[in-house]
Amino acid sequence: MSLCIVKMHAMKLSKRIVLGITGGIAAYKAAELARLLLKQGIEVQVAMTEAATRFITPATMQALTTHPVLLDQWQDAQGMAHIQSSRSADAIVIAPATADFIAKLANGHADDLLSALCLARDCPLLVAPAMNKQMWSNAATRRNVQRLAADGVSLLGPDSGVQACGEEGMGRMLEAADLARDISDFLENGQVQENVGLKSDLQSNLQSDLHTLQGVRVLITAGPTYEAIDAVRGITNRSSGKMGYAVAQAALERGAEVTLISGPVALRPPHGVEVVNVVSAGEMFEAVKQKVAQADIFIGVAAVADYRAAQTSPQKIKKNDAALTLQLVPNPDILAYVAALPQPPFCVGFAAESEKLREHATAKRKQKNIPLLAANLAQDAIGSDDNELLLFDAAGEHRLPRADKLTTARALLRHAVTLYKKGK
Repeated sequence: MSLCIVKMHAMKLSKRIVLGITGGIAAYKAAELARLLLKQGIEVQVAMTEAATRFITPATMQALTTHPVLLDQWQDAQGMAHIQSSRSADAIVIAPATADFIAKLANGHADDLLSALCLARDCPLLVAPAMNKQMWSNAATRRNVQRLAADGVSLLGPDSGVQACGEEGMGRMLEAADLARDISDFLENGQVQENVGLKSDLQSNLQSDLHTLQGVRVLITAGPTYEAIDAVRGITNRSSGKMGYAVAQAALERGAEVTLISGPVALRPPHGVEVVNVVSAGEMFEAVKQKVAQADIFIGVAAVADYRAAQTSPQKIKKNDAALTLQLVPNPDILAYVAALPQPPFCVGFAAESEKLREHATAKRKQKNIPLLAANLAQDAIGSDDNELLLFDAAGEHRLPRADKLTTARALLRHAVTLYKKGK
């Protein structure tokens, strides 16, 4: 242990956080989180509630961080630990944050050292929720989470998975490695990945959006597909997957159970979605066929390649001076397949056009026989961080003005949910 401490002292620590630990079983992850943060050169000062000490000892956290753990408002002779501790911190991170502690933060309570420290802070606050799935979905917790988001608190997670009680669902705290990465990103860039804590552009719709897809299963395709020509070459497109991943995030925020079938992209999926990674259009089609029977809503955002090579070479085709001719055959139409099922889910399609947007999009919606189609000009949207959509449904055309893709995805989901509820 002494050797580890010497190494930590020798390391140059460029950033400092206060790591607040509250009383949940996920407190055991805080030890690994502290270790990973120290490894990244981030100094960690731990503060614990009394309940947290029932799950992990202050001695453990002190040994890892080399700092005495803050436990009691009065352990400081001047009684100012709640003031002094945040003044030199770049951020306060609460991990795990129980339902009870989230309620304290949302309502400004300060009846122990850690809650007082959060209230008296002059630095950003990041919260990693951890609780049973029923506690997470409870209306009171959701209101508290929305209030924290409105107050500028950043939410890290939660994730979906098996919980300590044996149940499975949303509410599980993120793994230490994910939290360490998010915290490091925040300290470097001043922001974290968007998550279930709704941001300011949603504040006017918090109550209307909350729980509108609770218990609804949403299946989404995203990204490009890659169709092999030989061992190293293939046919693909410029889709980044950003819009599909934003739609997955927007569906999560509304309480949906989300499955994301993703082509090859360089994106981190939202915490809490089930991800199925595929490469080719054929693989995406097979994944959709396996998952669609359980889906209530299907949203086909993926830019699926329309064609693939009729014959592929297992080896690299050697270049020479002769012309190379490829025979292309159509790929399966995934959206048409889903829409034509005997009992199809509510279908939302996407169309990226290069010209005659309204004409082509209107024709595509009628041809596929789907209730809603979102269309844009490919040259304005592919690979960009913002988007402008035209929505086509039985009532006509609806424009979503240019905005970042998550804002656009939230507006799209709002419209889709309205149609979905009417059709039930």
